[in-house]
Amino acid sequence: MKAASVSEIKHELSTRSQKELLDLCLRLTKFKKENKELLTYLLYEASNETAFIEAVKSEVDQAFCEININSFFYIKKSVRKILRNIKKHSRYSSKKETEVELLLYFCTKLKDMSPSMKNNLSLHNIYKRQIELIKKTLTSLHEDLQYDFGKELEVLNLDIN
Repeated sequence: MKAASVSEIKHELSTRSQKELLDLCLRLTKFKKENKELLTYLLYEASNETAFIEAVKSEVDQAFCEININSFFYIKKSVRKILRNIKKHSRYSSKKETEVELLLYFCTKLKDMSPSMKNNLSLHNIYKRQIELIKKTLTSLHEDLQYDFGKELEVLNLDIN
């Protein structure tokens, strides 16, 4: 089965009644956890972006506390999982400012983590890639935000080498 295009789906949804749309949305939430999470964000959290960001940051804090530091293998797995969650939440928000703020927070936590990420090439490369992504995303933001986030990025950027 080939999926319909976005415009075809949009047209079809415009012809449906409110009850049918509600049923379709509820049915979507039953299939994937991501659909339910996205709908939760759109209904409850999109109106207060700062609270959403703080909630994601607290999740990141919790995840960094739970990292098994016995081996760099487990540390890398956990760091990648944390980064995947941050990217997922950034996609839900679809705001570049949120993405930059969450990535800056991730990089700060990774930099301050013990044992140091400088002792492992893979972790160091993850850190460098996120710094580059932040730099790239920063160019699309408003000048004031570029300046504010740029200051934070400078502090993190000093520790790259």
